[in-house]
Amino acid sequence: MPSGAVLNADDRTEAVLAALDLEITSGEAVTRFERAIARTMGTRNAVACNSGSSANLLAFSALCDPTLNGHITPGSEVITSAVGFPTTVAPIIQHGCIPVFVDIDPTTGNIDVDQLEKALSPRTRAIALAHTLGNPFRADLVREFADQHNLWLLEDNCDALGAKVGGRPTGSFGHVSTVSFYPAHHITCGEGGCVGTDSVQLAAILRSLRDWGRDCWCAPGEDNRCFNRFGKQSGCLPDGFDHKYVFSRAGYNLKMSDLQARIGLSQLTRLPEFGAARRRNWDTIHSHLSDCAAVSTFVAEDAVTPSWFGYAFTLDPNTALGRRELQIELERRGIGSRVVFAGSLVSQPMMQGRECRIVGDLPHAATVTAQSLWVGVYPGLTESDANYIGETIRELATLT
Repeated sequence: MPSGAVLNADDRTEAVLAALDLEITSGEAVTRFERAIARTMGTRNAVACNSGSSANLLAFSALCDPTLNGHITPGSEVITSAVGFPTTVAPIIQHGCIPVFVDIDPTTGNIDVDQLEKALSPRTRAIALAHTLGNPFRADLVREFADQHNLWLLEDNCDALGAKVGGRPTGSFGHVSTVSFYPAHHITCGEGGCVGTDSVQLAAILRSLRDWGRDCWCAPGEDNRCFNRFGKQSGCLPDGFDHKYVFSRAGYNLKMSDLQARIGLSQLTRLPEFGAARRRNWDTIHSHLSDCAAVSTFVAEDAVTPSWFGYAFTLDPNTALGRRELQIELERRGIGSRVVFAGSLVSQPMMQGRECRIVGDLPHAATVTAQSLWVGVYPGLTESDANYIGETIRELATLT
């Protein structure tokens, strides 16, 4: 398989202890995990939730909140990459906004930063981008562009926890940033996600949206932190209506449990080890393919330090085996592979009949959709596994 959780006895112990203590909802462990993730991503605040996709939903919802100065409104345009995972883009659509699709740089798999200016219009209010397969986009340049044009930046860090741009952690560049703890990702809680932000206001909005949209900021099981629980007037409710049951937003219940958080805290101690293993496996596979004319590989720019999620390559269209045939043969030989997520999102059924704007002809997105694959580099692979993967791809790609 191309990815999977790497769990050990410490993770099992934390899960068992949490279960024995009946820590089955959100509590003290989630708070500790939020603090640890905030330190890791270099943000002042982190709001844990139940998945990376939920994190993207919360992040974009917060940017649309009417209490936020300069909030995004329906009909606004949001610049994003034409190639990626759908839940980076889904919240844009769900909030009545218009995705603006920009082509990728074929050498990195990330958005072509030089096209941001072309994507800009008077309706542009935000940029929402993911780091592709653990290979960071130039988040420093994108944030600079966003600041120049008074745009929000949503940095989807779900596939790149532990990566850096200019020595600074990915996840620290966006006004909001997201991370996923699904088993395929860099660390896992089983399921889980998080939103990071430096803004106290955005953090408060995120927590409200995550916790049913409630106005009260007391933790579960806590009462009257404000010492005015029965002394407020809210909306058209009776004076003194219990503040714990005042809802100022149309929110969700997207909380993480303490059981998940305790596994995550255990996993987080091994993030540097996991990142090193991913880079080592990527390098081993690349040693077999870097001079192979039949494939071209997504590589990192000099200014970034990847935390690879996978080894992605594009097959030359003139090879004897096409992409589908190559993928089938890899599976037959025990090598799991995946296409580059949704390929061109413009071509996906989810976008048919929906309003969007496309910058140019998206030729590189089309190529990725037709010709690209990625294989695993996750820490569960041995050096022998990585060599076998690289050797096999080279053999199959060069068949005549």
